[in-house]
Amino acid sequence: MTNSRDEEFSRLAALVARDGDRAAFTRLFDHFAPRINGYLQRLGMEPAMAEDLAQEVMAVLWHKAHLFDPAKSSLGTWLFRIARNRRIDLLRRDRSHLLDPSDPILLPEDPEPADEGMDARRRDERVRIAMAALSGEQLELLQYAFFVGLTHSQIAERTGLPLGTVKSRIRLAFGRLRKILEADGAVDTD
Repeated sequence: MTNSRDEEFSRLAALVARDGDRAAFTRLFDHFAPRINGYLQRLGMEPAMAEDLAQEVMAVLWHKAHLFDPAKSSLGTWLFRIARNRRIDLLRRDRSHLLDPSDPILLPEDPEPADEGMDARRRDERVRIAMAALSGEQLELLQYAFFVGLTHSQIAERTGLPLGTVKSRIRLAFGRLRKILEADGAVDTD
């Protein structure tokens, strides 16, 4: 770059800093953005990532042009230094290389076979029907125990029933459910 070109870029940067001059910024953007993008790609960045980072560097010019000091460096040197530093920051933050792509937690689960899903839905429907056949109190106690997740003591406290009564009524409700499900063929008696 010639000295007069450095002076022109410095003048344009001063217009951006002082006046937010869009035309000056456009000229700088058109000159530097493709060069920064190419520089980043030569350093091994993926094209899309290089494009994003070049855009970010040019946004720094737009918002922080007042920080550019032509006595210390040319505008090109300043922008390429920003690009270099942003790339280093990005590499430091990127921890994807620490992930093992074969780690089971990163692999999608195998889809459930259709017949197993249908069997599970049928079984769930049978259990719903069987639960509807329970008395209101038995259903309430089972819901507290298995859907709300209360302990037998907490159920006794909530319902005002003695602990032994809660336990025996839950046991009776299970017995009734089992008979209904066995009669329906939903439970093996083996």
